[in-house]
Amino acid sequence: MSADDHMRRAIALSLEMMRSGKGGPFGAVVVKDGAIVGEGYNQVTATNDPTAHAEVVAIRRACQALETFDLTGAEIYTSCEPCPMCLAAIYWARIGKIYYANDRSDAAAAGFRDDYLYDELPLPLDQRAVPIMPLLRAEGKAAFDEWMLKPDKVQY
Repeated sequence: MSADDHMRRAIALSLEMMRSGKGGPFGAVVVKDGAIVGEGYNQVTATNDPTAHAEVVAIRRACQALETFDLTGAEIYTSCEPCPMCLAAIYWARIGKIYYANDRSDAAAAGFRDDYLYDELPLPLDQRAVPIMPLLRAEGKAAFDEWMLKPDKVQY
């Protein structure tokens, strides 16, 4: 299958599942070695899960199928430019390339306002709309200290 075929599959998922009422108009596929290893579509409203974006669902399914959390060498095809959460998930999964159809301005025109998040992220913590503050740092650090000494840890 070609890159165009993979993107068409992501777009088809976005249309099919949006029309069925299972979620918003977003679809994604993860491809490794030329084969689709994970598909996802937006399931936010169907599952009451704000993290159930198409890209996150596709990554979860790809990782389950390949029995790994490391998708090095994979690509993701998504019907829309990934939001900051999905972009972070793509980076954490080590996916090497992102292809998208619609961009963030297309999403905004359709009522999806990711620009709020893009605007918030570069702000200093004390200027963000949602307050964020440290609490019990020394107690929390104990887990990291123990992790660093753990001989059988799996790095990720």
